[in-house]
Amino acid sequence: MKKILIIQTASIGDVILATPVLEKLHHHFPEAEIDILLKKGNESLFDGHPFLHEILIWDKSKEKYKNLKKLIIQIRETKYDSVINIQRFASSGLITVLSGAGLKVGFNKNPLSPLFNIRVKHTIHSGEIHETERNLNLVKKFTDNSRFPVKLYPLQRDYAKMSQFKTVKYITISPASLWFTKQYPEEKWIEFIKEVDKDITVYFLGSKGDRILCDSIINKSGHKSSMNLAGKLSFLESAALMRDAAMNYMNDSAPLHLASAVNAKTTAIFCSTVPAFGFGPLSDDSVVIQTKEELKCKPCGLHGLKECPEDHFKCALTIDKNELLKRLK
Repeated sequence: MKKILIIQTASIGDVILATPVLEKLHHHFPEAEIDILLKKGNESLFDGHPFLHEILIWDKSKEKYKNLKKLIIQIRETKYDSVINIQRFASSGLITVLSGAGLKVGFNKNPLSPLFNIRVKHTIHSGEIHETERNLNLVKKFTDNSRFPVKLYPLQRDYAKMSQFKTVKYITISPASLWFTKQYPEEKWIEFIKEVDKDITVYFLGSKGDRILCDSIINKSGHKSSMNLAGKLSFLESAALMRDAAMNYMNDSAPLHLASAVNAKTTAIFCSTVPAFGFGPLSDDSVVIQTKEELKCKPCGLHGLKECPEDHFKCALTIDKNELLKRLK
């Protein structure tokens, strides 16, 4: 185990949930060169990471398959001892199979998994274990049964830049989600923020595309001590800000895992999805808030949907704002 490649070319949250594998491999093979393959756009999560040797990037936005071919050639030339494939799509399976590595590990859901040396069962609907544990099962055969945390390493410059926002008591809110049924409705965020003490500063986090939503919530809530930072911070800067917040509020989405990666206080709102899928918060001080109504339609899907299939969205609209306010006491 001198050269190891980890593959996770999915979304930001999935990449963060792969970090326990990186932590564990470094623990068991401290002298190994560990590389990670990510899709373009997620590489800044690992700026200055102490255990990574190299970050490989797959640009899927243009000339996707031409770039894939170049990657496979690069990976073969590196001569990895092992490839740990956390992604379950055929493209990552092809990279694994053609890597030339002696040990090829991945989940049985990958279409090319019959060509791997180690195939691990991946069951997402059982509700038995967290996704991080499923990922750690990939390396269990040649390490041990111990758990390792989700972890990112904001740099000193990230903390220094965020220090200007930490002179007051503050909370962060990441109100957006890629999926409609995962997102706590705008009007519900407004109801909540109207009740937040005016002496508490509210920082809004998210991508550049979330700025309009954040501005709307700020304007309609009338909470004057609010600032829209969506699209202005890097992933690691957001994590550095989250770490010292009085509380961090978000949906079942990537910011949840970003908070877990720095053990920040977390209040995660699950609308259409459920933590039993294995994607709940992992911070020491973390709570999941859901509707208390018994809804036969919840969960309506693993990743959320573009609209409520029952056309009532009760899983979100029946969540009491007081449940969120309790987390500030």
